[in-house]
Amino acid sequence: MSWLLLSGLLFLGLLLLGLLPLVRERWRRTMGPGARNAAPGRFARLSRGLTHYQWHGPTRGPIAVCVHGLTTPSFVWGGLAEGLVAQGYRVLTYDLYGRGFSDRPAGAQDKAFFVTQLEEMLAHEGITEDCILVGYSMGGAIATAYTATHPDRIRTLVLLASAGLKTEPGKMGRFIRDHSPLGDWLMLALFPQLHRRGCEPERALPSSVPGIIDLQKNELRYKGFVPAVLASLRGILAEDRGDDLRQIHRSGVPILAIWGDADQVIPISAVGRMTEQARSARQEVIKSAGHGLPYTHTQEVLEIIAANSRNRLD
Repeated sequence: MSWLLLSGLLFLGLLLLGLLPLVRERWRRTMGPGARNAAPGRFARLSRGLTHYQWHGPTRGPIAVCVHGLTTPSFVWGGLAEGLVAQGYRVLTYDLYGRGFSDRPAGAQDKAFFVTQLEEMLAHEGITEDCILVGYSMGGAIATAYTATHPDRIRTLVLLASAGLKTEPGKMGRFIRDHSPLGDWLMLALFPQLHRRGCEPERALPSSVPGIIDLQKNELRYKGFVPAVLASLRGILAEDRGDDLRQIHRSGVPILAIWGDADQVIPISAVGRMTEQARSARQEVIKSAGHGLPYTHTQEVLEIIAANSRNRLD
């Protein structure tokens, strides 16, 4: 076999290897009517596409709106929503664009992108009274940004393992975030396996959301999920919410921040950073809780929220 032929075969092999992540993304399932047959709740047609949402609990009562994080859609709230309903709340959960049963619009996923979705979601449901806004992980950054923009609309801001406090990804994550188009290719090539592997350690933990590990992995079946994660890493998760927190502190909106002392995603050092930006924030740390504290330590989170509500009424 000639050197020229070997070189050609090698080039072809490298080309196919390079195209594989792109082809794999191209052939993932589309989030459309067929996939949405299994969706609970309803859909709102907002400016950037369909948004899946669900109400939990009574038709009357104070409203709690829950904003999920980077990779785990609104099913993450299953157990916590039930607990909030038991405390007397009407609970609204919804899927951020690019996740769950919602559409996957292209483009930047920055503060304006997510705040607009939340504004339109609340307007669609006719929510005009002030509410409790609960944000988990990246959802904490979104909830913080919304509250800074609309402090008069929020009764209490509840942050669970919140992003937005100068938390940086690892070396590979920074490279993928900061280098395009190579970072785009690496994200498509590496993230699916990293996501599956990252979910597994929680399989043995108790959870208020049955089958949450498999539900998390199932997101990879749908086109647009991985690009949406990358767009958020380059968007709202690359932004610092320090100015927003200082503005919320000055506005007088109460902040309740809950952290896990074993969190490997949002380090416990975020407690000090929160104190620097919003001295009025009440902060609680749940012992032995990791980043999945809304579903692994649901009862502890609910007890802290209930105690905070009682303290405000006393």
